[in-house]
Amino acid sequence: MAVFFAHGLLFASWTAHIPVVKAHIGMDDGMLGIALLGVPAGSLLAVIISSAVIPRLGSRRLVQLALAGSCLTGPFVGLTGSLWALFGALLVWGLFQGLLDIAMTTQAVAVEKARDRPIMNGMQASWSIGAFVGAAAGTAGVALGTSLTTQLIIIGVPALALGPWLSTRMLSDVEPASEFVADPDQKVRRRVSPVMLVLGGIAFATLLMEGAVADWSSVYLRESLDGGPVAAGLGYTSFALAMVIVRLFGNRLVAKFPVHVLLPILTGVAAMVFASALLIGTIPAAIAGFFILGLGCGTVVPTVFSAAGRLHGTHPGFAVTVVSGIGWVGIFCGPPLIGLLSHATSLPAALWLIPILTGLIAVGCRYVTALRRG
Repeated sequence: MAVFFAHGLLFASWTAHIPVVKAHIGMDDGMLGIALLGVPAGSLLAVIISSAVIPRLGSRRLVQLALAGSCLTGPFVGLTGSLWALFGALLVWGLFQGLLDIAMTTQAVAVEKARDRPIMNGMQASWSIGAFVGAAAGTAGVALGTSLTTQLIIIGVPALALGPWLSTRMLSDVEPASEFVADPDQKVRRRVSPVMLVLGGIAFATLLMEGAVADWSSVYLRESLDGGPVAAGLGYTSFALAMVIVRLFGNRLVAKFPVHVLLPILTGVAAMVFASALLIGTIPAAIAGFFILGLGCGTVVPTVFSAAGRLHGTHPGFAVTVVSGIGWVGIFCGPPLIGLLSHATSLPAALWLIPILTGLIAVGCRYVTALRRG
């Protein structure tokens, strides 16, 4: 839970600084979108590396390495002075953030299996609490004039000190030397299956939407709706707060209601409300729209990751790596995609991608068989 919290804290703390970084380098929306492509590029490398490493090295050791790398490389993002320097810094940071996300999710699946009851929503709630605190800290930092580098150092030092110590108590999930064990019922595969791709697609769409909110909500509120610096940070802060709320109760909701009924209702309502907020086009409506969007989509990713860890005949570490890896790429494809669409049209028009994706997520969750069985 501490590692999930630290990951969310590091990720979200820079979102309020994006307009400042954009203005400092002198980029337009299209240039910012290109720079932000650095993180999905790094995340793709993370998927390739972790799919080969986790079954043999184990998620515990990878958590330790990736957390250290994320804390040490993050501050360099704030020291860049050009588009390509920002791209490179985000690529390296995205690599370690992607590795950490995959490793900690794989470890959470191991804990969930050991306890034999749903806990993934609680883990993701810890991430959302970290993201909420990080977004609030970023908003306060911008208001006080604190630089992004200074802020990431202040946040990273305690995470770097405590993370490796706490992670020593994690479970070992290293794959046995032989891929196939003696009992035929316990045989596992490490091969991408269609159901993994479908679950990964749902995670990709959900996290793409989350990434778009994280990186563009502040720009939308400040530049498109003429909000002040504090109002600009409230978009993602309200979204993160809603994610915390729904994930704190997520384990109970998933245990009580059929997932293929619960998730489509929540995401469908979120899509309609956020579309209405875009049509209204005011700061209060936008903040409310981001809040409802967080409530509607908060339980999707934890439920999908849990379903991946339960796929029969597949090594859970490999399945979670594939699904969470595809999803983690999505969280960083959203920002550049919105940037490119905004450059071609306008930012309010580009943000219509969010309710469209949320509606597609609702349809996917309704009909995916792996979620029905879950």
